Parts: sequence; C-alpha cells; structure tokens
Amino acid sequence: MSAAAHGHDRDELVFHQFEDLPQQRESYIVGMWAFLVTEVMFFGGLFLAYMLYRMKYQPYFFEIHKELNIGLGGLNTVVLLFSSFAMAMAVYSHQMKRKGPTLGWLTVVQICAAAFLFIKLVFEWSHKIHVGHVPWAFQWNEPGVPPEIAKLFFSMYFGMTGLHGVHVLIGMIIIGALQYLIWKDAYSVKDYIPTEMIGLYWHFVDIVWIFLFPLFYLMPQ
Repeated sequence: MSAAAHGHDRDELVFHQFEDLPQQRESYIVGMWAFLVTEVMFFGGLFLAYMLYRMKYQPYFFEIHKELNIGLGGLNTVVLLFSSFAMAMAVYSHQMKRKGPTLGWLTVVQICAAAFLFIKLVFEWSHKIHVGHVPWAFQWNEPGVPPEIAKLFFSMYFGMTGLHGVHVLIGMIIIGALQYLIWKDAYSVKDYIPTEMIGLYWHFVDIVWIFLFPLFYLMPQ
C-alpha cells in the first residue's frame, strides 16, 4: 500500500506520532496511571506518617479530633461523591458525542468542587483560624492534652487537607480548560480520552478524601 493510501485510511482522531487509535489511547492511559502512581506514593507517605503518630498518641488524637465538625466533613464527602458521578456521566456523554450534556455534567463537577472548597474554607478553616488551631498561630487551652501534640494533629490536618484542596483547585482549572476546548470543538478533544483521563484524576482526588474523612473525622476511641 502506498504512503498516500495509508495516510488516506488513517483515523482522523489519531495524532501523527501514533500508528492507530488503540496505541494512542494506550499511551494516554499509561501516562495517566504513571502520574497517579506518583501521587499515590506522595500521599501514601503522608498517610503513613499520620498513622504512626496516631498509633503513638491515639488517646490524645481521639480527644483532639472532637474539635473537627463531622457534619461538615460528611457533607463534603457527599458533595465529592456526587461530583464523581457527574464526572462519570461527563465521560459517558463525551463517548456518545453529546457536546451539550458533556459540558453540563462538567459544570456540575465544577459546582461540586467549588462547594467543597467553600465549605472547607469558609466554615471549617475559618473557624479553626478564629480559635487559634492553626500551626502558624497555635493556641490550645484544653486540659489533658499537651499543646505540642494538639499542634502536631492540626499541622497534619491542615497539611493533608490543604494539599488535597490544592488538588481540587488544580482539577477545577484543568476541567475548565477541557470545557473550553470542548466548547470550541478543538481537535484535541474530538476523542473522549482526554475527558476520561481528567476523570481518572478527579476520581483519585475523591478517593484521597474518602481516606482523609474517616482518618480525621471518624476516629474510634
């Protein structure tokens, strides 16, 4: 077969550096999972450090965790779980080549992400700042719990939930860029794989919170 004929039969969704669509999709998937593995190792180190300190100071950590608002944490969990459903629907809509529903479901994800950050910043973190439970200006007057251990707990709480919040914000930026490309009918998003890859990232962000919520908010005595 001539080069011209081969080029004529080439799938229009395939970029020039790939031989066919399955190879292109496999490259996307391998690349994304490689990135997610590095994220797992990064958060895994933080979770391990937290668990070691919690095992050492379990009675103190149990008393300190009562300062967290389980209701707000649970509400944020529901919000993120629904955002994962919306992201799955966005991927499905893109697979079905439905531009409007894809943009609509991605907008729902954005609203959920904004609601999560709003609840975290305005209702949870602002209260902690007001009562002095922040590492940079720490105050602790509760009897029976050493201030240095309380500061350690809240340092890990702000560090881990803050890092997770940064990932949520990054996800919002990436999803916003994806929405713009889909709205403009950009060639790079003619295939649904970019939406699926961003969906994997978003599901990972949700899973991290699924671990953070019980570790900090639902601590057993």
